[in-house]
Amino acid sequence: MTNPESATSILKDLGSRIVEDIENGRFPILELLDRRTGNIVFNDHSQEFILGASHVKRNSSNSRHVRSFSQLVWVASFAKQLLLANRTSSLRDLYYSSEAFGVDFTDQSESDRVVGDLECLTGLAREELGIFPEERSSVYGKVTMRYTVSGYEGKTVDLTISPDGLPIGPALMTAEPVESDAEIVLAVESGGMFSRLIETKAWERFNAVLVQLGGQAPRATRRLMHRFHKELGLPVYVFTDGDPWGMHIARVIMCGSANSAHVRHLTIPNAKWIGVTPDDIADFSLPTESMNNADLKRLDDLSRDVRYTGKDWQRYIEEFRELRMKAEQQAFSRHGIDYVVDTYLPEKLA
Repeated sequence: MTNPESATSILKDLGSRIVEDIENGRFPILELLDRRTGNIVFNDHSQEFILGASHVKRNSSNSRHVRSFSQLVWVASFAKQLLLANRTSSLRDLYYSSEAFGVDFTDQSESDRVVGDLECLTGLAREELGIFPEERSSVYGKVTMRYTVSGYEGKTVDLTISPDGLPIGPALMTAEPVESDAEIVLAVESGGMFSRLIETKAWERFNAVLVQLGGQAPRATRRLMHRFHKELGLPVYVFTDGDPWGMHIARVIMCGSANSAHVRHLTIPNAKWIGVTPDDIADFSLPTESMNNADLKRLDDLSRDVRYTGKDWQRYIEEFRELRMKAEQQAFSRHGIDYVVDTYLPEKLA
């Protein structure tokens, strides 16, 4: 990741170019990569979404661009203040802070989009600008991390320090892994399953770093898993609910999402989805519930998604469609409270 000094320098250069244009009687123009769907392509070689060559402009001389231009400049200014003060902000905090400066966003989704525009304009991920989503993921396992954030430089933390796991926030995402006895990363969809794996000492049994995804994994979580994979050489396994949404959680970890096509170092193409698969639902006689219309529509959407062109993924989709049933991770409790740890995961990880 780019260090704060370099990120600050990039933002200062941006501001200097705007000021220079104004001083020379020119309307400033900002040009950035186009993040619209038509410019997002799937790279077969790297197995991830990337942006194409198309660019868009924010031209301050165009009345239709003035609002978006000023929003973008304000977000850049806000990020520079964060970096200079060694502070961080959540996306939600940024949205509410804009009100104090009289900057008009219709809602948070609009301010989030402008943060994405700034990423494309500067080539910096929002995390490098000190801007993070709300924390909702956790990690636990045999890894020691060394903090790099101001005031904690050089201090280390053992990721087994808390029985609840540690939240994956700005400090932990940017920390350096310095020691590990782990052999795998095991990412699980739900907080309940994450707690069960800690309570049963599954992390010791499988020599695993456990990651609670909290549903679709936030970028900070995906980046941390990517670092475990690359820097510690740990294979990644993803364990989700048995439905199209859970399957897609795994696929985003592998191939990324269209929304983050402009950000590198998030994807883990050789991560493995270990279930719950349609076969698991039948083989383990799991309690199920019927798929609703939204589930079935999601299967149709995934069948046309470029990330699912592989034979195995198309087979999963077709099997879910034929089964028309879904099951949660916790469904294994039918066979005993620790069945998932004693039987299911050992078979899957073998």
